[in-house]
Formats: sequence, C-alpha cells, structure tokens
Amino acid sequence: MFEDLLITVKVNISAIRAIIKTNDRLRQISFGASALIKKEWNEDTELILGTLMQDIPKVIEWRVYDHCAVVTRLYAIYERFVEDLVSDWLVLLPGLFSRYSELEETIRNTYQIGVGRLLLDLRKNRYKHLSIEEVIRGLFHGATGETEYELLPDAFLFHEQNLRKEALEKMLTEAGIPNSWGWVEKHRAVKYFVQEIRGNENTAEGELNESISYRNDAAHGFPDDVLASNALLELCDFVETLCQALTELVTYKVIERKKSIGQVKEVGRITEWFKKHEAGIAKVEETTLLVGNSLFLVSEGSCCCYLATIKSIKMNDISVNETKTTTGMEVGLKFDVDAKKGLRLYQLQV
Repeated sequence: MFEDLLITVKVNISAIRAIIKTNDRLRQISFGASALIKKEWNEDTELILGTLMQDIPKVIEWRVYDHCAVVTRLYAIYERFVEDLVSDWLVLLPGLFSRYSELEETIRNTYQIGVGRLLLDLRKNRYKHLSIEEVIRGLFHGATGETEYELLPDAFLFHEQNLRKEALEKMLTEAGIPNSWGWVEKHRAVKYFVQEIRGNENTAEGELNESISYRNDAAHGFPDDVLASNALLELCDFVETLCQALTELVTYKVIERKKSIGQVKEVGRITEWFKKHEAGIAKVEETTLLVGNSLFLVSEGSCCCYLATIKSIKMNDISVNETKTTTGMEVGLKFDVDAKKGLRLYQLQV
C-alpha cells in the first residue's frame, strides 16, 4: 500500500549509513593509523594512500562536513516521505469515500482553502506543473457531485515551518489522519529507540526537534555541535523508525475504512507466537488461505499495521499450500516478517 515509500526511505538512509562508516574508516586510516595497520601496507597501499592524503581535509573540517551533509539529507528524506505519504493517502480517498460529501469536514475545508491558495500562487515555479483547470476540477466535481471527484495533493501540503510534531500533526489532521503523534509514541520501534537506544533520557518529540535543529544550524550557519559517527548513525535509525511508524499509521487508517465498506475482512487473530521459529498459531474465520498471499497484521492498541506474506501453512502439523478454513479453526502460519500474539489478521476482498 505504502511499502514502496518506506523502501525508498530505507534505501536512501542505507546509503547515508554507508557513507558515514566509510568516511569514519578513512579518517581512522588517515589520522590514526596504528603500527599494526601500517605493518600490513604494501607499496600499492602506500601509493593509494599517498594520493588520497594529497588533498585530504583537516579532521574537524571533515567531521563538520559529514555532520552537515547527514543532518540536511536526513531531514530532506523525512520531509519528502511525509509529503509523498499524505499525497498517496489523498489519492486513495475517492476510492474509500465514493461521495465528496462523505469526507470529513476538516478534509473538505482544508481542500477548499488549499485550492484558493494554489490559485493565488499558481504563477510560482513550484506549481508550474499545474493548470487552473487541474486546480479547480477536483473541487468542482466534488462540490457539484456531477462526476467522480479527485483530491489534488498540492492543496494539502502547505507548511511554512519544519515538520516538527505540531506541524506534522496539523498536516496529517487536515488530511483526515488525526491523533498521529499518539500513534508514533506507542509504536513498537519508536518505543524501542527511546527506551533502549536513549535509555528514556529523551522522547520521540525531543529526538525530532533535535534532528531538525541540527539541520537548521547546518543550513543557516556553523553548527554548534558536531555529531560523532555513532550519533549520526543513531539519527539515521530514528528517522527510519519515525517513517515506519507513520507508514503503519496511514495503512491502519486505510484498513479501518476498507473494513467499514466491505473491502477488507478480519479473518483471524494470532493466539500464539513462537519467536524462535518466527511462526505462530492463528484462530481464524471462514476464509481461504494460500501460501504466497498477503495479510495485514493489525493492532490498534500497540500501533501495528503492516503487510505480511504467508510463507507456510500447517493444518494438524501437516504443511499445505492452500486451505479453506471454517470459523474457530486453528491454523499454523509462518510469515516473511516477525509478528506477535494478539495481532488481528485482515484480508483484502477481491
């Protein structure tokens, strides 16, 4: 549903991690090579390193550059992800709410105001891809009900401030996704980061604020603090974790709506989970389960909602590729991702 957006985030952040580690190792070789490392050098190594050292920056300047590059790039990845996530959600809404009048009033009001702002700003370069007809068409069709409507994402993406907690919540709420930060704080990956990586000495909001402050200092002046490589890697982890939590939140909102209009069906619940084997037992309803098909694993209480592909099915300890189940039946399931006891299983209805 939104997996491609999260994959893009992970690929981009993985590249940042690789650059951080590579530059850190190069600094160790260049400025702190031990006698043991030097002993292993040969003539070719000396030649390569000699060429490298000709234009090498001072260590502090190198670290400042790494710091500024990383914090700036991470914020760009995060902001682009949020805008793309909201855009994809808005594109889906006409399929979830067949009539424009069924949309929440907050969404309709935001859209009307946003269209007005777009018309005023249409001559700006950032909106050169839009025509007057494109801007007004969706609102006109929605308001008149004469034909199928669509929502123009640009009308919802106005934000003059960095996407700290308040600005993020405002954008998501106006797009019909309220209470977003409560979900973020309770998400398992965010909780793990705050508890295990930070030792509860910071909060998710504090982490986001610090990362944005680092970015602003890097963009508008000389940074007061220059993060070491390990701290930069932890910042990468946090941004990726935050994007994962937001992805699952919006996925949950889609599943919730699809369930109410009959496009998704709850087909069971995991009653036991064996972490060592990454498999479990599910008590299921009447349905058809097939190896290779996907289910959504959902828990509003623990803020989980993600897609899982069935890798194996067992009925009475016998592996099968497909099974037609009846209500109350217990089935052994193994997925391509980790799960836990209590997660509900949702299946898209074709």
